This record gives sequence, structure tokens and C-alpha cells, in this order.
Amino acid sequence: MGSLKLYASVAGFLAVAASSMTAQAADLLPPPPMPEPFEAPAPFAGGWYLRGDIGFSNQSVDRISNPVIAPGTTLTTTQKGFDAAPFGGVGVGYKFNDWLRFDVTGEYRGRSNYHGYDSVSTPGIFFGTNQTTTSKSEWVGLANVYFDLGTWYGFTPFIGAGVGFAHNTLHDYRDVGVSFVPTVPPGAPVGLGLATARDHAETNFAWAVHAGVAYAVSPNFSIEFAYRYLNLGDARSGIIVGYDGTTTPPTRFHDIDSHDFKVGFRYLFADAPAYEHPPLIRKY
Repeated sequence: MGSLKLYASVAGFLAVAASSMTAQAADLLPPPPMPEPFEAPAPFAGGWYLRGDIGFSNQSVDRISNPVIAPGTTLTTTQKGFDAAPFGGVGVGYKFNDWLRFDVTGEYRGRSNYHGYDSVSTPGIFFGTNQTTTSKSEWVGLANVYFDLGTWYGFTPFIGAGVGFAHNTLHDYRDVGVSFVPTVPPGAPVGLGLATARDHAETNFAWAVHAGVAYAVSPNFSIEFAYRYLNLGDARSGIIVGYDGTTTPPTRFHDIDSHDFKVGFRYLFADAPAYEHPPLIRKY
């Protein structure tokens, strides 16, 4: 009977010892591997888009010339300015990725009224003044490239450049002149003149630079607030016809440019960037 108790005690001890050794061996095994890291797919950033723009032009002209001015005669322009005018345009483009896009635009720029005043003098012979009024409108087509500079809280600043054409038309050209000669009392007018010209249009190379910021109202719809410098080339009047039937060569407006401020709207034809995290499955 004592032997049975001894055997039972030894068996119990051995069972406890075996269980302890198994637990220690399990503690020495390496932990199970961690789940593989999940890499989110890059959001879709490209696609075709439509755009529309509205704004106001602020134009200027570098100089005015007319070939009728004879050698030795001085032409002095004291006023040469355009009024502001509205414009609107549409376009289609492609967004290549998060920082590069390209579009082609066409726009009509409404009539901007011009007011000019100049004097012509030949020392000891002749002195005259001219007051000129006309208006100018344009059709402009540009191919543009833009660089988006990053997005913060939905706002994306950008810069860009464009090249194309400007079809410039001068309307309702009118010139009123007063001439004097030094042989009569000072300031006494000796001649009054009125001349007009038919509308005339010509096409020039045009180029532009852009800067602004876009705000993403939704993943597909953005509003732009932008500045654009636009060089429109030259424009000229038709042949100038005086009230007495005499004709004068056209007047040329050299190097017309414009500082434009505009609001643009873009709609991107692409799915909104979105993805779902897959379940984290532990691999053993």
C-alpha cells in the first residue's frame, strides 16, 4: 500500500515537471509574425475636364504711330488709355496628375473704349492736336500648361503659361483735329478736321502667363481665382477718311497687353479618389 502511494506521488511530480517544461519551451518559441503592412493605393489624379472663365481686362498700348507723320515732325502722345471691359471663355483640358494639367481655351473679349490725345509739331511751320476715340474687341485662343504647387485644406496655388492667337478688331475709329500756324495770333485755330475709319481686324501671335489659386468644392468641381498677363500684339484702324474726302494711312496700335483678373470653373470627368482598408489578417 505504501508502494502505491509512493508511485502515485512520483507520477504526480513527473506530470507537474513535464507541464512546467512544456510551458518554458513554449515561452522560448518566437512570437507569431506581425501582419504585412498595408499600402494604400495612390488616388486617381488624371482625367479630362471642362472649364469656363469670366473676368475683366485692364488694357494698355505701348505706342501709336501713323506713316503720314513727315520727317522732322514730332508726334507727342499725352493720353492713350483703354477702359476696362468684360470677357468670357470656355475650354477643354486634361489633368495628367496632381501637379500637371493642360487645356485649350477660346474667349471673346468685349469692346474696350480707347481715349487718346496727341500733338503734332513741325518747328516754325505747323502745330496741331488730335483727339482720337475708338473701341477694340478680340477673339483669343490659347494653349495653356499649368503647374499645381500642392494642396492645403482644399486650396491649390498654381502658375502657368500659354501661347496662341488674338484676333483684334478696332471699331468706330474717330479723329478730331485742330491745327495752328505761327503766322497768326497765338492760339488762333486755322483748321478743324474730322476723320473716321471703317472697322478693321487682324490676327496676331498672343502669349500669356498665369498665377492663381483653385479651391476644390468637391473632388470633381473646382473654382479658380486668377491673374493673367496677356500680350495681344498689334491692332490698326482702317484707312482714315477726312470730312473732305481726303485719305490718310491707317493708325497702328503697337504692343497691346492686358492685366486680367478672372474667376474660373472646372469640372473633372473622373471618379473621386477613394479606397477602403482591407481587413488586417494575421499570418502565422
